[in-house]
Formats: sequence, C-alpha cells, structure tokens
Amino acid sequence: MKNLTLIIPAKEESGSLPSVLKEVEFLECKKIVILHETDLETINSIKNFDCKIIYQNKKGYGDALIEGINNVQTEYLCIFNADGSFDPKYLSKKLELCKERDYVFSSRYLKDGGSEDDTLITKIGNFIFSSLGNILFSLKLSDILYTYILGKTQSFKSLNLESLDFCLCIEIPIKAKRMNALYLDIPSYERKRIAGFKKVNEFRDGFKILLGMLRFFFKIR
Repeated sequence: MKNLTLIIPAKEESGSLPSVLKEVEFLECKKIVILHETDLETINSIKNFDCKIIYQNKKGYGDALIEGINNVQTEYLCIFNADGSFDPKYLSKKLELCKERDYVFSSRYLKDGGSEDDTLITKIGNFIFSSLGNILFSLKLSDILYTYILGKTQSFKSLNLESLDFCLCIEIPIKAKRMNALYLDIPSYERKRIAGFKKVNEFRDGFKILLGMLRFFFKIR
C-alpha cells in the first residue's frame, strides 16, 4: 500500500484519532491528518504517530478534505474518518478494484453492508438523497452520503472540488459522473464511533445538501 495515502479529517477527535492511527499503523501507506492549529488537544494526542499534519486555512469538513487531497503525492488516496467508524480491512480490496477504475465508493446499504452508527433519521435521509442522486444524475449509487471513498489521486484532483461543508459528499460523485469517470460501490460495515460526537446536524446539514444537489442540477448541467 505504499502507493496509498489516507486523508483523515480530524476536528476535536483526541478521544478516537490515536486509536485509529494505531489500527492503521501496520499499513505501509501515508497518513495525512487535517485539523485546525488551535485544536491542541487532538494535535498533542497524536504527536508520537507517524503522520503528516496539515492545518486548515478555513473551516468545514469539505475544506479539510480538499486540503488533504491537494497535498497527496501517492497514486491513490482514501478518505478515512478519524472517529473509528471506517474499518481498514476494506482498503486492500478497494485498492485492487480501483486499478481499473477512478473511484471505489462504499455502501452501508448493499448486501453484507451495515452500520452501528446509523439512526432512523440518517437512514431515511441517506435513502432520499441517494434516490435523488440516482434520479437527477444517474449515479447508480446506494449510499451517496458515505465518504469512505478510495480513488486515483489525479482523478480526485481533476474534480476541482469547492464545497467546504458536508456538500462535498455529493459533489464528488456528481462531478465524477459528469466527467465520465469509472466507479462502483461495494458493501462496507460502518462501526460505532470510538469517542466524541457526530459533527453532522441531520436537519441543518441535510437542508444544505438538498440545496447543494439542486444547485448542481440547475447550474452545472
């Protein structure tokens, strides 16, 4: 996996990030952690790990991922959350599948997938947004809001991503589809987060994602 970089957005994740880095410590891949330089508790919690730290210039989950993507130098990259919910056991399979594709998306809703972190509200929301994505953009994805995505670095960079918030989760597949990228989704099991709290507000961020989806449909056709 020397040709892979994990980009790990980590806002106030001192309770979970050390365990995540410990779990992937045996993997021969690069690790980039993106956070704010004022988040001293998280920074101090990982000072003994072999990872590169990048400080965000702006705010937001999307901004963290864009900063990470722009700093990757390996052939492949994978978005990897700092809360422990993403299982690294899927990485080798995703990397192998990506040799013939631009992206490999993960899905909690395919057979053999699942989630310990999903609520009824988030499950319904994911179903609605995935259905809208398939209807409006012909994405053929079953879990559009799940960002456990591995892909070729150059393919990610060619998307010229702009969303600084959670709208990035829909911007990636929509732009990938419009650029005729090759991709597929495979089942993945989402584990319960180790510590801390969810950064997503179901209603506020759901509304932003809905507006973002409509904006992509009407303005970037």
